[in-house]
Amino acid sequence: MKNSPGVEIDNVLEGSIAQSAGLLRGDTILSVNGCRVSDDIDLMFHGNDPELALLVKRKGKSVSVNVNRADSTLSDLGIVTRPFKIKTCRNKCVFCFVAQLPRGLRRTLYVKDEDYRMSFLYGNYITLTNLSDSDKNRIVKQKLSPLYLSVHSTNPAIRSRMLGNPDAADIMKELKYLAGKRIGMHTQIVLCPGYNDGEALVSTLRDLYRFYPHVMSIAVVPVGLTSNRNIPMQPLGRDDAAAALETVHRFQTRFKRKHGEHIVFAADELYIKAGIALPPLEKYDDLPQIENGVGMTSLFSSMAKKISIPPGREGEGKRFLTFTGVSFYPYLSKFAAKIVKAGYNLEAVPVENEFFGKSVTVTGLLTGRDIIRTLSGIVKKGNILLIPDVVMREGDDIFLDDISRQDIEEKLGVKAVVIGADPKGLVEAVTRGIWPPV
Repeated sequence: MKNSPGVEIDNVLEGSIAQSAGLLRGDTILSVNGCRVSDDIDLMFHGNDPELALLVKRKGKSVSVNVNRADSTLSDLGIVTRPFKIKTCRNKCVFCFVAQLPRGLRRTLYVKDEDYRMSFLYGNYITLTNLSDSDKNRIVKQKLSPLYLSVHSTNPAIRSRMLGNPDAADIMKELKYLAGKRIGMHTQIVLCPGYNDGEALVSTLRDLYRFYPHVMSIAVVPVGLTSNRNIPMQPLGRDDAAAALETVHRFQTRFKRKHGEHIVFAADELYIKAGIALPPLEKYDDLPQIENGVGMTSLFSSMAKKISIPPGREGEGKRFLTFTGVSFYPYLSKFAAKIVKAGYNLEAVPVENEFFGKSVTVTGLLTGRDIIRTLSGIVKKGNILLIPDVVMREGDDIFLDDISRQDIEEKLGVKAVVIGADPKGLVEAVTRGIWPPV
């Protein structure tokens, strides 16, 4: 499905450059300084000049709008645009998480994104299996770098098997092309036992290193399997995780000695599965793949050690509860104990994932139903429930299963507040007392 020409404005911010120039909600920007635009990236690419001549479609008519931001301190125009239609994935990956979702979730969760624009803008991982020549030309012309790429294996046979796509392009050729055009790449390997582990993992790491420094980082993450899967695959076991970590550490040592940075990293979950202590924060360089679950736990622990907690008065004030996934619970409970020792009434609770299956242990995939089920016998009237923001849809108070924060309050009979999922967010929540009594 093709996108409609231009970029439609969904909202114009009060006091913005766009409002001063006369842009309106519902306007469609067709061109900037004579250059056609089709999405937000085009606006970013063509809209950097101090003076902009916009061709706008308004109620079926073409209108010229001049924007002068030379004397403005605002960094952007002050518009919110309607999202573009996303290119979807044609692969049938053996580990596809979307294919393992149960029915009844919100529709957007079933969209299999495979769009280089989303990769550049938001760090979404793509496989490079649906790029046209014009897409490649645009990536190079507009310097859409870095991109986030799912590699999994550099062996064509293994990769095609994992992607469920016998026509998948040779990833080495694609990487060579992008590296030759100086496009930065953050890459990931979803580790699947019997597919791309062992010597196949070693080979893939060697191949990816050939494109350093354009391949800026490599993440090795364990396959995520839910109880709804119909695919014949074994979850990553303790020995599998330990073997993968041994490989990653060997390459890290080599890369650090030669380049001063580690380049390849293992997801936190690999250490937890293997029962091996997580590395200190400095082992993750500048945290290039933290959104991929790489270094999050070490960052939390480092912040927890440094944060100052104002003393409270034990036994006074509200009782707070918070929760987390099973894998992160030991780290959160240790910090919660520090807060309690400072004089605050806080309890951290682990929540098992019944919705996706108990093998799914990360906090970000907890649902409202499982939280209600777990906390229903623990919370009491007058308690305040602190909800880490990683379990909510971005910009909304909605869980994966469309349960809302208000639903949680009604079902549990408590005040529920969304907080930052870091030590600062938790400390501020229990020390500021900014919420009215329940």
